Amino acid sequence: MRRGCLLLAGLLVAASGCGLTSGSPMVDDVQPGSIGRGEPLRGADLTVTSKEFTEQLILGAIMGIAFEAAGANVLDRTGIQGSVGSREAVKSGDADGVYEYTGTAWITYMGNSEPITDPRQQWQAVHDADLRNGLTWLPPASLNNTYALAMNQTNFKKYGTRTLSDVAALSRSNPSAVTLCVEGEFANRADGLPGMQKAYGMNIPPARITQMDTGIIYTQAAKGSCTFGEVFTTDGRIKSMNLVVMEDDQKFFPNYNAAPVINTRTLKEWPAITQILDPITKKLNNSVAQTLNAKVDVDGEDPHQVALDWLVEEGFVKEG
Repeated sequence: MRRGCLLLAGLLVAASGCGLTSGSPMVDDVQPGSIGRGEPLRGADLTVTSKEFTEQLILGAIMGIAFEAAGANVLDRTGIQGSVGSREAVKSGDADGVYEYTGTAWITYMGNSEPITDPRQQWQAVHDADLRNGLTWLPPASLNNTYALAMNQTNFKKYGTRTLSDVAALSRSNPSAVTLCVEGEFANRADGLPGMQKAYGMNIPPARITQMDTGIIYTQAAKGSCTFGEVFTTDGRIKSMNLVVMEDDQKFFPNYNAAPVINTRTLKEWPAITQILDPITKKLNNSVAQTLNAKVDVDGEDPHQVALDWLVEEGFVKEG
């Protein structure tokens, strides 16, 4: 999801498999709503980018449409494969902005092994570190796209687990009750299953852990084929399949709060970007993300249209 195609930061983005596509102009017929009044970005030529998965495509479109409503000409270069490509595009000035995740920056880009448990302190740490890279992190959303375990309603009613500590207690008191469906990557990452088991004192035998592709995990957890499935907390299938997410009550998993990251030179030239994006970012939480992601992944809607509809519904922009 967040971790594919990890190239060395020094590679030229355009020369890599994670490179920028040529892009196309955004042509939405939008006007200022509660943001962009006075069109403070009129005359700006801005390029937005994103990674290739659903949530990122939606967030990239949200940023671009907001810029359009504020008067900018916007080039859409969303959908870059992997993580490093979109970051390098903004860093180099080939793009001007992206929604990025604090945990990805702290661990993947900056090479830290230990996450910072407080989400605001995690954001502040990446904000401060990235200033020297010519990148400015704007205030974060409460949207936190991190790992979790989830179960269906039947198993929730049967076992009553609400937290990962409850799962650990169940694994000790009733070992046969706990089966896991997880991705291969999660099964082997220090910030995944091995670390989670250690932090919570779980001892789940390998025979009770099944590795499978991401999409299958959700369906198997929903069917009850495994008691708990590894999920991402903003995935739309959580809501559509009525799964119950276990709280990470010991704060083991890293925070992956989404925040706009803007090329610092661009921000100095167009400082209104901050006031345009801040109200939007404040509205983005896990429930909103699950709903928007489900419109794409479950209902088959277009990510750009989903972004536009949400911005209009919230009154941020007006159509026509």
